[in-house]
Amino acid sequence: MLLADARLPAAGHTQSGTVEAALAHGLTTHDVPAYLRTRLRSVTLVEAGTAVVARHRAGPGGKLAEVDVAWAARTPSSALRQASRSQGRALRRLAGALWPEGLTPLRDLAAPSRATVLGVVAGHLGLPAGSLARLVGYDDVQTVCAAVLKLAPMDPAVATGWVAAALPEVTALATQVADLTTPDQIPSVGCPQIEVWAQAHSITSRRLFRA
Repeated sequence: MLLADARLPAAGHTQSGTVEAALAHGLTTHDVPAYLRTRLRSVTLVEAGTAVVARHRAGPGGKLAEVDVAWAARTPSSALRQASRSQGRALRRLAGALWPEGLTPLRDLAAPSRATVLGVVAGHLGLPAGSLARLVGYDDVQTVCAAVLKLAPMDPAVATGWVAAALPEVTALATQVADLTTPDQIPSVGCPQIEVWAQAHSITSRRLFRA
């Protein structure tokens, strides 16, 4: 779980889950639980599905390029794609130092998404698909909540409560994608407002997080 944890620079340490842009454009801290649910049912669902399919395709003969193309097609925001590929590059570098033999399936991909890299690493480590999907969902939730604490200082117990309250949604997400095996099965669910916020954030000169 530490490989996907926001406290690790290779994961979401520089990311806010777009909540920095959301707060800058009118979202309030009272809206964060609803924001978490929206992400889990859209952006994060796509990421989790991609990771699960990448895990399945990382075996002999699997074609990971098709997985990454499917993810990109379901991620219309160039800012979100760039952020994911940046995280994927960092995670790939870290995993390569720990388990270089496990990254062989990625050899033909120049800039895979974080979800694709995470799926390959999970497959190498023997992490079950359901656990991988749950990890993606949980990490997204706690990345957003950790960012809110830096952007709008408040009682940490409240943010921890948001994480706990979102766990049923995380479980539902994991159940929805755990059995996916092919790129065409990856959920195609977008959230235009999050995408618009992400694009706006990518060109601002005053920001704490990269995305």
